[in-house]
Formats: sequence, C-alpha cells, structure tokens
Amino acid sequence: MTTAETTKSKQFELSMDDTGILHLRWAHQAVIEATDAEEAIRTLNTLCGLTRHPLLVDMATISRVSREARSVFGGPCLASPVALLGASPVDSVLAHFVLSMNKANRTKRFFTSRVEAIIWLNQHTKM
Repeated sequence: MTTAETTKSKQFELSMDDTGILHLRWAHQAVIEATDAEEAIRTLNTLCGLTRHPLLVDMATISRVSREARSVFGGPCLASPVALLGASPVDSVLAHFVLSMNKANRTKRFFTSRVEAIIWLNQHTKM
C-alpha cells in the first residue's frame, strides 16, 4: 500500500492509499468517546471530498467504544463500504454489536484478515 495522504490525531491515524481505500487505525487501547468519533468522521469526510471511498477500520487494539461514539458512527459519512478488522473473539463481539446498532445505509462487514477485507472492499466498490 502506498499512502497518498495521512492525518494523525491522538486517538487515530487516517490515510488514503493510492487505490482510494481509507485506512483508519485507532491507538492501542483507545477508549473511543463521541468527540473522538466526531473528529474521525470529520477528518474522513475531508479526505473524501465529495466522493464516497471504501474504509478499512482497524479495531484490533481498541479498548472500548462508548454508546455516544457508536451513535456518531451510525450517522452520515462518505465512507462506503466499511470493513471492520479485528483480531480476537472480543473484537468480533464488539464489531457485531456496533454493526447491529448502526443503521447507516452503507455496506459493512467484520474480518480477521486484512487481505480478505481489502479484497471485499474492492469487490463492493466496483458494484
């Protein structure tokens, strides 16, 4: 992956690679609150401009996502489709909870393999 543009904050790093896939990586043991989610969405929308882009969210090292943050993630943004990447059964439970609560109109799925997630994003972007 060649990174075209990267933005860093205290809680996350967001980059867009040369294929147009956004990569959101949360800080190790991040506790994600509504303000963090709002900053991530604002940054994501700025990177997207006026165009939808696929998003790979690496959530393998986060500690917790607050209810308010989950609500923010359920709101409008220019990322679609969205692949959530985790490493453990706990990540899977958290991701499926977030996915079930998230009623935003965008295709989303949980993965434990980065390669499979990127293949899925590419397939769903070309649809």
